[in-house]
Amino acid sequence: MNLDNLLEMSHRYGADENYVLAGGGNTSYKEDNVLYVKGSGARLSDIKSEQFVAMDTRLLCAMAEADSVSMTDEEREEKALVAMMAARLPGEEAKRPSVESILHAIFPYRYVLHVHPALINGLVCSATGKSVCSELFGDEVVWISLTKPGLVLAQVCKKAFDEYAIKTGKYPRVVLLENHGVFAAADSVVEIDALMELLTERIKSCISEEPDFSGVFGAASGKAVVCFDDTRSSREPITATIRESACQIARALRMLYSNEGRAVALFCTGGIVSDFVSDSDAFNDLVKPFTPDHIVYCKDEPMFIEPDADFAAGFSEYSGRKGYCPKIIAVRGLGFFALGQNRVEAGQAYSLFLDAMKIAVYAGAFGGISPLPDDFSEFILNWEAEKYRSSTSASKAPVSAGSRLLGRIAVVTGGAQGFGKGIVKVLASEGAYIGIADLNITGAAECAAEINEEYGSHIAVALAVDVSADESVKAMIQDTILAYGGLDILVSNAGVLIAGGLAEMTKEKFDFVTNVNYTGYFLCTKYACEPMKIQRSYAPDYLMDVIEINSKSGLEGSNKNFAYAGSKFGGIGLTQSFAKELVEYGIKVNAICPGNLLDGPLWSDPERGLFRQYLDSGKVSGAKTLDDVRKFYEDKVPLKRGCTIEDVALAIIYAIEQKYETGQAIPVTGGQLMLR
Repeated sequence: MNLDNLLEMSHRYGADENYVLAGGGNTSYKEDNVLYVKGSGARLSDIKSEQFVAMDTRLLCAMAEADSVSMTDEEREEKALVAMMAARLPGEEAKRPSVESILHAIFPYRYVLHVHPALINGLVCSATGKSVCSELFGDEVVWISLTKPGLVLAQVCKKAFDEYAIKTGKYPRVVLLENHGVFAAADSVVEIDALMELLTERIKSCISEEPDFSGVFGAASGKAVVCFDDTRSSREPITATIRESACQIARALRMLYSNEGRAVALFCTGGIVSDFVSDSDAFNDLVKPFTPDHIVYCKDEPMFIEPDADFAAGFSEYSGRKGYCPKIIAVRGLGFFALGQNRVEAGQAYSLFLDAMKIAVYAGAFGGISPLPDDFSEFILNWEAEKYRSSTSASKAPVSAGSRLLGRIAVVTGGAQGFGKGIVKVLASEGAYIGIADLNITGAAECAAEINEEYGSHIAVALAVDVSADESVKAMIQDTILAYGGLDILVSNAGVLIAGGLAEMTKEKFDFVTNVNYTGYFLCTKYACEPMKIQRSYAPDYLMDVIEINSKSGLEGSNKNFAYAGSKFGGIGLTQSFAKELVEYGIKVNAICPGNLLDGPLWSDPERGLFRQYLDSGKVSGAKTLDDVRKFYEDKVPLKRGCTIEDVALAIIYAIEQKYETGQAIPVTGGQLMLR
């Protein structure tokens, strides 16, 4: 069976946020009594042919005729699920079809598209939607009043379709579902597109106010580069005061959502968002959900709170009353936070809440909003099919649950290339979210793009930083928090090395090495420990880590390399001192002291690497070639090789996982330097 046209339609609509959010919507194609319908949990934007479920159309249509009036909701949906699974063709048993498969089957057309565009939902979630629909479309569109999804919706639609056919001599091609979305059906994709264009144009003709998101700032845009400070990016309307408040609240909410730190908090403010959170009256249009999708991803009620309120008390009250944690927390005058157990889940809540704002604005053209009633919301919250869809969607976090750093939030300085990039890859492979911080923002962005391609979108963001500059480091930490909601791991890796003896070393060069290696470590720790302390106050047993990438030169002096060695010796002193000061806050501070990374660019770059510097400076007596210098350093190591990124990565993971070491300088030198 050739599903190329179905795939093309699915991918095109699925990739357009005007039609589909959070992997929602579904499509189908039927031929010879076989329905090929999107499998539950698959995303239209990248669905593959094997993710469609082949089903017997006749069995599905028979379900739409079955008597279910005498059953309870639970009995009806349980029976429908069993029957729907039985309608799968042989070989399809491992797949779960879309919850709307029966509805797809009863359309007597080859192609069906079901989506939830905010523009159309502005009509179907409005007070006068039904009457306006009749005025705009007459008999061209069938309106289905609010009906519970699943079997009962298919049965209501079947009855309406039959009545429509008796009246008009044909079956409907467009169906608007109150507080749900739209179905379009036709025998070709071209016809589907024409139907959607017709709907859009006529509804747009009634719209006097468009939702304006041009001034909205948020961390869920999907960009690889994060640059939130309005002094660095004029397009993002966020002041220093908002930054401070948002960072303060985000790390608290993250720990309230999960005292094990297995949570992400995404912040959004500015423009239309600020309008909606300006006071409780303005927010009132968003208090109740508009569609089942909003309940699935945002729950049935956002939390609205004052900026100076006790967030722990408010969170506890909400959770105690509802039986689950809030997904959306709006702070008066500030913005809103979307919460989830991972970046995917938080991002879905974020997107759907912005979608609710769009719907509220569009509904203004049709008599104002008409949200879902409480009993309907309760049904969706407890409906097994929607729970399954929510769980499969949220579980699409790219790293497996067994990963050793799952959900931990890290920032790695000097992470754009070389040794730092290697550390970033290891942390990402173990499930961490990472701010890749570097003076080379282009390189950091390229590294973030690579990480996101390999491990999943939003795993990494690029951050511009000069670790020797106070305000730059402060912004780096804030940007990490605004990207993910907190901070668990600082890897202070940025460093420079300028070799030279006393005669040739200038004060400028000496200061440069000291400012990056020593002062930079101090500044990074100073600002990183602030959010960590707050997180600990909400989770008294939570442990976090500051890890300095030091050097064997921090354990033993280095001939004609005193600027570097001195900065690293100082780094050990800082590590031990920080460890004593921060231990009461659950922050472990350790240094990793690698041996010589002989294959890295620091050493092997033919023009500027240490092999070249040491050869030219005469540091290695008798050496005449770069290979002579390399062999000299290899012979110093009992294991006869240089240190690798993998060697250091194991030490970093050890330092994070252990719970009883702090203030240590951990050698990774192949035996060249040993503990004593």
